[in-house]
Parts: sequence; structure tokens; C-alpha cells
Amino acid sequence: MDLQSGPAVALPELLIDSASGTSHHLDSLHFPLHNTTDSVMLQSSDNKTGRWSNLLLAYKTLGVVFGGLVTSPLYVYPSMHLNSPTEEDYLGIYSIMFWTLTLIGVVKYACIALKADDQGEGGTFALYSLLCRNMNIGILSSKSSDVNSSQARCVLNEDNKQKSRLGKVFETSMVARRALLFIAMLGTCMLIGDGILTPSISVLSAMDGLRAPFPSISKSLVEALSAVVLFILFLLQKFGTSRVSFLFSPIMGAWTLSTPLVGIYSIIRHYPNIFKALSPYYIFHFFWRNGKEGWLMLGGTILCITGSEALFADLGHFNRSSIQIAFLFTIYPSLILTYAGQTAYLIKNPNDHMDGFYKFIPKTIYWPIFIIATSAAVVASQSLISATFSVIKQSVVLDYFPRVKVVHTSSNKEGEVYSPEVNYILMVFCIAVILIFGDGQDIGNAFGVVVSLVMLITTILLTLVMIIIWRTPSLLVGLYFIIFFMMEGVYVSAVLTKIPEGGWIPFAISFILSFIMFGWYYGRQRKIQYELTHKIDLGRLGMLLSDPSVQRVPGLCFFYTKIQNGLTPILGHYTKNMRSLHKVTIFTTLRYLLVPKVSPHERIVVKKLGLRGVYACVIQYGYADSLNLEGDNFVSQVLDSLQEHIENCSSLPSDHMPVQEEISELSEAKTAGVIHVRGKARFHIGKSTSFFDRFMLAFYEVLHKNCRPALPALGVPLPQCLEVGMFYEA
Repeated sequence: MDLQSGPAVALPELLIDSASGTSHHLDSLHFPLHNTTDSVMLQSSDNKTGRWSNLLLAYKTLGVVFGGLVTSPLYVYPSMHLNSPTEEDYLGIYSIMFWTLTLIGVVKYACIALKADDQGEGGTFALYSLLCRNMNIGILSSKSSDVNSSQARCVLNEDNKQKSRLGKVFETSMVARRALLFIAMLGTCMLIGDGILTPSISVLSAMDGLRAPFPSISKSLVEALSAVVLFILFLLQKFGTSRVSFLFSPIMGAWTLSTPLVGIYSIIRHYPNIFKALSPYYIFHFFWRNGKEGWLMLGGTILCITGSEALFADLGHFNRSSIQIAFLFTIYPSLILTYAGQTAYLIKNPNDHMDGFYKFIPKTIYWPIFIIATSAAVVASQSLISATFSVIKQSVVLDYFPRVKVVHTSSNKEGEVYSPEVNYILMVFCIAVILIFGDGQDIGNAFGVVVSLVMLITTILLTLVMIIIWRTPSLLVGLYFIIFFMMEGVYVSAVLTKIPEGGWIPFAISFILSFIMFGWYYGRQRKIQYELTHKIDLGRLGMLLSDPSVQRVPGLCFFYTKIQNGLTPILGHYTKNMRSLHKVTIFTTLRYLLVPKVSPHERIVVKKLGLRGVYACVIQYGYADSLNLEGDNFVSQVLDSLQEHIENCSSLPSDHMPVQEEISELSEAKTAGVIHVRGKARFHIGKSTSFFDRFMLAFYEVLHKNCRPALPALGVPLPQCLEVGMFYEA
């Protein structure tokens, strides 16, 4: 990024301290964010793209967003434990699938959830972030929220002045805040588990089609071929979602068009009256006849909606309109007709349910459909892989997950990201699941647990968004919550019975990930708490500099700090040990903004801190900016901005130094030499520390030692820095 300096930016009156979630009136230590940047943050992409652009994006979503959902006919019927099913059973199952797709797919996700984005991002953690932005809880304050980040989301400004009762409960209750965080973390971990299981079951189910025409092919060979296909898929991820989706979309287009045509043929040939099952009567009749066995079958039926969470979680890779167009006009009709055709075939061939997809394909087109199905299964894996990258990136930016490398693969979509470490970890887990748990039913049972729990968590968080942010009428909120909570609660109760039969897999994955997230969160909170308690204000800094033993040495020092309403305690440690401070010291904060590029006149924000030669500087950059802090160019541009700021502020009564003298000091300091300093702190765990604190802080230190520095993780190379170490008392 060319850090071209422009006019010095005026400073606002109020700053939100993202670490503490509280607001403070501006004092001389705040590093503010320019208001005009707020005004451009994440305007809805619906307003930026035309009709044709949305249609092109809708086409691309076929290759990324809907792969898992539209290929679910491959494994839904084989995942059910059916014993001598009858015509009435199949009609009841199809009726359940139709209403599940309609209510959860169309109503909940396409019409409601997509409107609850957080600055263009979707998913469970985005919902949590959105709630934090609109309440004084967690990491973000309501005062920093963007009222345009979610449709209407809101309420008018005057409504925001009166917080909902539920919002006040979360603001005052630590238990409620912790419960909300736990729900968000569980949903995030389950979605990552989905990203492991979707590729496994999709590719394995598709490759299993080889065994029908070639019975001599062993199950082990099918598993090995599936692992090879997944290995190649994960190697393609580094090229980015756009390139991958453009390559995959024709495949998904062929699948989305061909399977409903086969379904229509099957309906006409086997059971033309299949659509009578759209009546809810068949659902009630199914449960009346089958009782507990019917309830247990829901563990397989739930897989018809698998991948629907990716429809929401992949929002950052596309936009709302493109996803809605693709789902409502292609994916939804395709699924309804495909499942109708499968069910029509099975009514006439009731014992073929263990291979419910390939058996209903006419022999004359078996191989073309097999090739399309195998290709589509690979594409299906892409939807949850992309969603996993998105939620990991959200968690890293919000500091709820250890810092892994996040690469932006698009210059015009902030949410289009790739993480090398996460990609290869997913690959290892996916291949391990196939090779260790090769039984499709076991993976299906695990899959059902993930799908149902993620949907239930999304329902709970969406309900909170409706109440606290959208201020939806109570009647509509109650109607939404009762319908979807009861519906998804029944599904969850059914899949939990499958825990001994493979359902434990996602719980094991989620437990490990949750432990990592909580350990990181706990350590970061303790660190922030310590820094805020022991922060240094200007008065104390002045006392340190007035000590005769502390010398002001020639040169220019960039001191990188995260604290925005004070100076890091590492500064005091540095001054006492070095017994010096450079004549020109600039406390520098880098702020990552959710915009493509920051305009040149807003990139560098500077302020005098009232002490001679001591300044504050904020470097603002967007996700498409190529920020590089190495070299003289960065130093020169910061000094140019400081010089302009000094000239503009020369009339202030607090300025005792002549302008030319102060500018001359800047030039002399640069000539004398430039040094970059950043702190490196660790916890000192004393004997009085509790066992829980000892364990969690030790675990945090292990994570912190092995993760990337904050800025390089987001793609910002830092100059060679002098690291100043100190211990925080635990």
C-alpha cells in the first residue's frame, strides 16, 4: 500500500475502546478513527452491483455456497435406518423433507438469516459480533455499531436510545454474557466440524457409485480414491474462491439441471401422484404409524437440509441478492423435484433405499450422471471449506482464535479469504475421517449431529437479534422461535441418540476447538485486564522523562502499541531498563478496517500528545490495501503527516515550541537513526495462582508462542523490531 500522506485528519470527540467495551471522552492518549471512514464501512454490496453483476454472482454461488445442500440426495436415504418401508412411509418421509426445505431453507435462511449480516459477514460468530456491536458486551460497544450492517436492523436512531430489557440483562449479567459467548463458540466449532464432515461424506457417497456396475471394487479402494480426490481439492484452495467457483459452477449447473430432470422422469414413470405428499397430513400419519421408530428416522431426514448453514456463513464471499436468487430459482426447485423422483422410485422399489440415489438413475445415462455426481461431490466440499475460512477469519480478527495466516484472495470482496494452516488441517481431518470411519452411516450420524445443532444455535442467536436489534414485534418473534426451535429441537433430540454410532465425532472435534478458543480468549482477557489496570498516562510518562537518569537520546522511535486510551505498561519497563527515550517517539497503532481501500488522506492519523517529541499515530488500512511498514517510505510519509499536523496546530496555546524548531527536530531525528519497538509480554505464574489459572495461562502461552504475530497474520509485514520483554503478574 502506498502510504501517501494527505491532509492531517481531524480528531473526533469520542472513542470506543474495543478492548473494554466502554466509551471514553477523548484525551491526549486516544488514537481515534476518522468519522468519514465509518461512513464508508461496508455499504451493502446490493447497492454497488447491478442486476447483471448479481446474476453472475448467483451463477458463481453454485460452485461455492450450495454444493453441500444440492448434493444431499446422494446420502439422505442411505443414512436412514429403514425396515421394510411402505408407500405410506415414503410419502411421510418426502413430506417431512419438503417442509424442512421450505421452512428452514426458504423462510429461515433465505428470507431472514441473510438479513442479519455483520458488515457483510454471515454465520454464527457474525451474529454474536452483531449483538456485541449493539450492546455494551464482549468486544464491541453499541456506540461503534454500524446501523447499516444488517438490514433495518435495526431500528431508527431514536429507538436505539431505549435499549430492550433483554439487552440490559446481557449488559448487567456476566452469566448471560458468558452463556452467549459459549453458544457462539459452540456454533463456530460445529460449523468447522461441518467443514470436515461435508467433504468426507459427499465425496465418499459419490465414489461409492463405482461399486454398482463393478461389484468387485472393494470398499477400501473407494475410500482411497475419495481421499485422493479430497487431497487435490484442498490443494486448489490457494487460488481463491472466485477462481475455484468459476471452475466449479458449470459442474454444479449441470448437476442442478440434470438431477431434477431425472426426478421428473422417475415421477412420470413410477408414481405420478407423489406431490400429494406435500400435505402435512402425511407427516402426522407417518409419526402416528411409526412412533419412536419414525422419530429416530429424523436422524437421516435432517441431512436433506445439510449445507444450509453455508448459505449464511458464505455470505461474505458473495452478497445477499445473489445467494437468494440462486437458492430460490435453482437450488430449491431442483431439490424438491430430485427428492420427489427418488421417493417415487423407492415407492415401487422399497428395498433399494441403501443405494437410493444411483438405483433411481436410468441405466442409459448412468455413467454421465456418475461423472457429474462425483464432480458435484467435490464441489459440495467447497461450500463448507469456504465457510470454515470465513468463520476462522472472523474469529481471528475479533481475537477469539489463535492467530493463523489469513490471505485475502480477492481485491473487491473482503470476505473472500484463505488460510493455509486451516486448509491443511482440514485436509488431514477429512482424509482421516474417511479412512478411519469409512462407513457412510457412521459419518451420516455424525453429520446429522452437526447440522441440527448449528441450525438450533442460529435460531437462538437470530431470535436475540430480532428482539435486541431489529425490535421485531413480540408476536412475530414468538411465532418464529416456537416454530423453528420446536422443529429443530425435535431433530436434535433424534440425532443425539446416534452419538454412540458416530455422532461423537463432531463433539470430539468441537470440544478440542472450543478448548483452544476459550484458552486463547481467557489469556487475552487477562492480558487486556492487566494492561488496562497498569496503563501509563501522560502524567506518569512526564514523571519518567523528568527523572535526571532518563536521557532523551537522538533518533526516531516507533513504539507499536495496542492500547488506545493509555500507553502500554511495557513503555515504563522499557524506559526504566534502557534509561532513555528517543527525542522523537511516535506511539503507533495499526487499525484494520472492513473496507477495500482507505483513501490516502485518511491512512495516517496523527496527534501531538503534549510532551516534547511525543506523538500518536494511527495507520489505517483496508483488506485490499497492501500495507508495508518496511523501508524509508513509510517513515517519510508519517513524518510528512506530522509536519503538516504541526503546522496546522501551531496556533494552539499549548504549543510552546516554535513550528520550525519542532519540524527541524523531526528531520534531525530521522537522520540520527530510526528504531522500531514492540512489546513481548508473558505471564508470571506465582505460587498463589489457582490451579485453573495456572493451567489456562500455561495453555495460552503455548498457543501464543506458536501462533503468528497479529499484523503478519492479517498480511501486514512489520519492520525489524526491537522486542522488549516483561512479565505480567497472573
